Amino acid sequence: MSARSLWLLSAYRADSHAAWADGLVASFPEFGWQRFELPGRHFAWRIRGNPLSWLDTLAEPQTPDAIVATSMVDLATIRGLHPRLSDVPCLLYFHENQFAYPISDAQTTSVEAQMVQLYSALAADRILFNSSYNRTSFLAGVTTLLARLPDQVPDRVVARLSAKSGVLPVPIDPIRATVAGPARDPGLIVWNHRWDYDKAPEDFAEAMLRLAERGAKFRLALLGARPHKTPAPLVLLRERLADRIVADGRLPRVEYRELLRSAGIAASTARHEFQGLGLLEAASAGCVPLVPDALVYPEVFAAEYRYPGGDIGALVERLQQWLDHGAPAAPDVSGFARTALQARWREELSPQYS
Repeated sequence: MSARSLWLLSAYRADSHAAWADGLVASFPEFGWQRFELPGRHFAWRIRGNPLSWLDTLAEPQTPDAIVATSMVDLATIRGLHPRLSDVPCLLYFHENQFAYPISDAQTTSVEAQMVQLYSALAADRILFNSSYNRTSFLAGVTTLLARLPDQVPDRVVARLSAKSGVLPVPIDPIRATVAGPARDPGLIVWNHRWDYDKAPEDFAEAMLRLAERGAKFRLALLGARPHKTPAPLVLLRERLADRIVADGRLPRVEYRELLRSAGIAASTARHEFQGLGLLEAASAGCVPLVPDALVYPEVFAAEYRYPGGDIGALVERLQQWLDHGAPAAPDVSGFARTALQARWREELSPQYS
């Protein structure tokens, strides 16, 4: 019997999407995967234009047994442009949703991205979200959007979506401590997020400056992807706290994992987080997370690891306390490990799905 043919459609191959796709294919070699991915850039064009980009690529004669698509994919349009795919079972996976994404000056304020995700969800046979927060905020956003329509609103749209949806996190590969590994430095604070507006790096920089003014002893590892133009918060930290910075840049994977094994604290000031893979990885390595009491974090980390979101003073106070008196033990995140989630993912991808 030939392997079950699965198409993986990812219209925005950025960091977390890429890691998810690579891990999914590697974890289930028993399926006959065919991957269709577009580069993670030009967001506004990509989310609306992916069916056009794939117009000839997805043309006959290929027809898979099932499709796994990310929520960046305009699944409804793809099924309309390729009628032979209309009966192929489709699983839509939400890494994020555009209803709960913070708006920036550079981002379009139109509802197009939201409508793409709504139509795709309606067109899919199964919907999965990487967290309960993602699912809840998506359904709430759909409710709000439908309330804006002037008339002709169909009944029970949210109920229909809810009935075919579930929650299944992106798995992580735990970074476990090794006997020959580096010694833990409880004063090493890690920033392992993108240096973009939705992660509020300006809040993190302000907190680090206040902490230094108090005379606290700490060092910094400034990791994560950054745009071509160096963000102002990063410039500020380099100018004011240069002697405390032990790492600055996006490290190779092996070096990144080793650094997390040696770090004491991983901090977040995010205004947007639907799962928080970086912090889950850090916690798996024994690094203690300190995160806003908002977004996905309450369902991932206990109260002792959270501070009031947006409150820089509270962040500084907690960091000072941990640096002076010791941080709590790192939380157990083994439930997010690939081995722990393997069976659930296989069930969603299995022949019984169709």
